Amino acid sequence: MTARLLLPCLLLASLPALAGDAIQVSAENRVALGKGTPSLQIQILEPITGYEVKLKRSDGQTFEFKGNGPPGTTRTLPLEQPEGRFHYDGELTIRFKGKGVEPGTMPLSFDTELLGPLKLKVTKEDLDLEARTLRFTLSRPAGHAKVTVLMDTGRYALNGDVKFQGEPAGTPVQITWDKLDGKVMQISVQAFDTSEFYTSVDLFPWRLDIPHEEVNFPSGSADIPQAEQAKLDKSLKQLEAAITRYERVTALRLYILGHTDTVGGTDTNRELSLQRARSIATYFRKHGARLPIFFEGFGEQAPHVVTPDETAEPGNRRAEYIISVDDPVLTNAPFAPQWRKL
Repeated sequence: MTARLLLPCLLLASLPALAGDAIQVSAENRVALGKGTPSLQIQILEPITGYEVKLKRSDGQTFEFKGNGPPGTTRTLPLEQPEGRFHYDGELTIRFKGKGVEPGTMPLSFDTELLGPLKLKVTKEDLDLEARTLRFTLSRPAGHAKVTVLMDTGRYALNGDVKFQGEPAGTPVQITWDKLDGKVMQISVQAFDTSEFYTSVDLFPWRLDIPHEEVNFPSGSADIPQAEQAKLDKSLKQLEAAITRYERVTALRLYILGHTDTVGGTDTNRELSLQRARSIATYFRKHGARLPIFFEGFGEQAPHVVTPDETAEPGNRRAEYIISVDDPVLTNAPFAPQWRKL
């Protein structure tokens, strides 16, 4: 989107009588990067013998344009500039037909801005589900935002337009929503600056941890014993119930996280936990799980019970089953997960 600034015709007061009707100047002064450049438009209304524009930009760059044309002609004078806001000062000189008629001058003073992509910054610390608030910043003054807050019940805690007060770039702005039953599943924000340029972000803070009995794997093995399969069958029924309940709201994913105790080497345990997570994921898929499944192994590096090395702690030989819309936020992850898709 661009904004057009019409320079006041009163600036023509220094021209000879009736010369103010001869020419009109306007500026295309706010342009999105990739959509052209700021420019001046010279509209010739009455016969003239020519015009000249001299400009100096706030960074010292100078411009000079000359032109002519019959009445009804509009000339566009491009102002090539870097991204950002600049001020221009200068003068328009108009030469009129008729012997002895002195040229007229018109002072020019205006701002332009070449707008790069509007940027929205939000971190996980900016979202407070308990307080029902989301804070974020924009790279330009904040105008308003179209916001939806979807609960896992299918209801909206917020679905509307939030007005801001033109807060300067980098100033945190905040949205809040009503208290409703259920958990927040998705927050969608379409944020606008004061010139109606916009950017969007979708957040998926929702997750559901599936309680379950842990599978007892043979030492050093990722093979699921037949005697342990009943535990996975029970967990699968819980997964299917959750999918049936929530898939009507949005698309879901299943994440399986494998863990071990501290017996053995760190690298060996991580690989073992990864293979065990893969085995569980494969079992769920073969027995009817119909959603995308991702898995990762954390080995001994994210223990449920903190122990010394080489401790056979049963509480650490575990897996986590998480249903989520997007990669879940893990508060105790020792490294950024590399989720493998089954």
